[in-house]
Amino acid sequence: MKYKKLWLGFIAVIVGSFAVLGYYGSEIYRQAPPIPEKVVSTSGELLFTGQDIKDGQNVWQSIGGQELGSVWGHGAYVAPDWTADWLHKEAMFILDSWAQQAKGKSYDEVDEETQAMLQARLKKNIRPNTYDEQTQTLTVSDERADAIAYVSRHYAGLFTNDPALAEHREAYAIADNTIKDPERMRKMNAFFFWATWACVTERPGMDITYTNNWPAEKLVGNEPSSDLLIWTGFSVIILIAGIGLLAYYYASHNEEELDAESLPKKDPLLGLQSTPSMRATLKYFWVVTALIVVQITLGVIAAHYGVEGQALYGFPLADYLPYSVSRTWHVQLAIFWIATSWLATGLYIAPAVSGHEPKFQRLGVNFLFCALLVIVVGSLAGQWYGVMQKLGYTENFWFGHQGYEYVDLGRFWQIFLLVGLFLWLALMIRAIMPAFKNDVEGRHLLGMFLISSAAIAIFYASGLMWGQHTNLAIAEYWRWWVVHLWVEGFFEVFATVVIAFLFVRMGLLKTKLATGTVLFSTIIFLFGGIIGTFHHLYFSGTPTAVMALGATFSALEVVPLVLIGFEAYHNLQISRSTEWIKAYKWPIYCFVAVAFWNLVGAGVFGFLINPPIALYYMQGLNTTPLHGHTALFGVYGILGIGLMLFVLKGLSSRRRWKDGVISFAFWSINIGLALMAVMSLLPIGLLQTWASVEYGLWYARSMEFMQTDTMEILRWLRVVGDTVFAGGAVALAWFVIGLKTGWSLENDEDVSETNYPKTGTKNAAR
Repeated sequence: MKYKKLWLGFIAVIVGSFAVLGYYGSEIYRQAPPIPEKVVSTSGELLFTGQDIKDGQNVWQSIGGQELGSVWGHGAYVAPDWTADWLHKEAMFILDSWAQQAKGKSYDEVDEETQAMLQARLKKNIRPNTYDEQTQTLTVSDERADAIAYVSRHYAGLFTNDPALAEHREAYAIADNTIKDPERMRKMNAFFFWATWACVTERPGMDITYTNNWPAEKLVGNEPSSDLLIWTGFSVIILIAGIGLLAYYYASHNEEELDAESLPKKDPLLGLQSTPSMRATLKYFWVVTALIVVQITLGVIAAHYGVEGQALYGFPLADYLPYSVSRTWHVQLAIFWIATSWLATGLYIAPAVSGHEPKFQRLGVNFLFCALLVIVVGSLAGQWYGVMQKLGYTENFWFGHQGYEYVDLGRFWQIFLLVGLFLWLALMIRAIMPAFKNDVEGRHLLGMFLISSAAIAIFYASGLMWGQHTNLAIAEYWRWWVVHLWVEGFFEVFATVVIAFLFVRMGLLKTKLATGTVLFSTIIFLFGGIIGTFHHLYFSGTPTAVMALGATFSALEVVPLVLIGFEAYHNLQISRSTEWIKAYKWPIYCFVAVAFWNLVGAGVFGFLINPPIALYYMQGLNTTPLHGHTALFGVYGILGIGLMLFVLKGLSSRRRWKDGVISFAFWSINIGLALMAVMSLLPIGLLQTWASVEYGLWYARSMEFMQTDTMEILRWLRVVGDTVFAGGAVALAWFVIGLKTGWSLENDEDVSETNYPKTGTKNAAR
């Protein structure tokens, strides 16, 4: 394979993709749903000001934002989607009022002809865009103003302590007096109204709403658009074509498979002597192990809130640890421990590859570790204070809870983490640079290593691109830069390069083949992955073109999974080819499991919700956490565990591992994750999808549907998978501790060490 052509392809994909992402990002800025200076009724009553809406968004963020219910389909899944719920309640209030005036009955009691007439009247009342760009005033009918007041009273009672809505708070896992100040509640209602207004108001000169007719709500004419249907079909065609082309590529490159007979007869890594900075990474993995256990415990608590909304087996846990806090910590700790494992692996690999230990490298590794602890503890504490309503709007933005899923930590902690990532990058560069002089053949692979490392630091900065009062549509655009491009994109490229380095060092891959494979895989992955970011933004106040691009390129994201599955099978076969490779059985098994979950979690369950017509009905349902759990933990989490085990193998001298506990941990984690998915999340998600198609998203997330006996049983069935999964996590922690105490180690050394010459780091690196 020609490196030059691959590098040109890589540059073309990066430049072209980000040009598209940037251009349509500017269109999102230009066409985002406007925030009016004031909202008035036709009779002249002032309902809300623009500042009320902006402050209300800050109030919503402070109580957990997307960690307590969802807005525009993004967020948590126990409480309703507030935009879909508000829209239905507002529509029904107006229809009931008109039905009483016309027939003296409720809307549900009148005949079909009258219902059809009232629906047509409602569409004319509620869908036209009455925002005046010149005066920046939004005018609503008096009937709608009455409906807004009605829904506002309902939400005020729900988020405070209205006894009549106690059952709803229990069902939605909302703590009593979640909002303690009536003025803050009034402002949050202003934000909910504006977000809902964007869902039902048609864009100027168009017959679709700002959210592309999402959510599905027949009462107001929110139904799938023709563009949505067309691009769904096109995405399926693109997927089939992409898989066909990749299959052709593999058929024409069979000669590149590695011959098992050419593998080393002894372990090449046994001669590697760890440096002080490499040994200093051990504490990172202790923290990773501890965070895994805490994160899974919080996940169990968050899941339990789905069946007992304000307590834990009778204990009033919501008074001290509300659902939105437990879910926030569960999600954020997942990002923390996965990223820590990957970054620590980089700090370990860099000196091993270059054979060079820079001056003060260990000090830098230790300093970065202390900074990590401060960020973790400080951000978690700030989020608790924010949700408990102990911070003002500005203080909450900087130190509390930003309310955006996966980037919940306050702006101060974001900046702190960004500085830490650049410190990590500096440590990586100074350790790896000498390898460019010593390893001519591997320079291309080293180049990708540095590029992916730089991207991890640089792309987290996109989380600083929104401010305290940024329009939600624009904030969502940048949030998905972090979630999709940082977490799902360049971290995956970094992991691909790291695994390639490990396999090259072990003699399982030749440098030339590894370099070509990494470059090719990165091109294929980023070609779909960068522009594929838009598939998260179909219904987030974005133009129609975003949906077309997102549907097309997100389908291409699935294509590389065929390549990953092939490599997993290849690696599994190699792992059984020689005796010494068995010492790395569990790290390699983790890499194989990653490929499985990439296919199932990211591929099957991801594409289940990616096409526009599917996501139109599924966004905000349990099909999303189905994809999230099996992809985030199944792929990135297990990969983080695999990298951790690989490093721990290198740091546990040369003694063999006992298989019992680590075997139990590996299989329990994977089986528990599968049980969690197929016994609970998948059936709940599919039943919700039926309800969403038949009645609308509001019903699929409502107390009336979610509290039925069937749904209650399915939520309780999650206990089976969660228990097996948690048992595996505890076993993993026990095993890691045992590597230090000795109970996870055999008394004898690796068989492959016999008569193996001891060499220094520099010789081993060559």
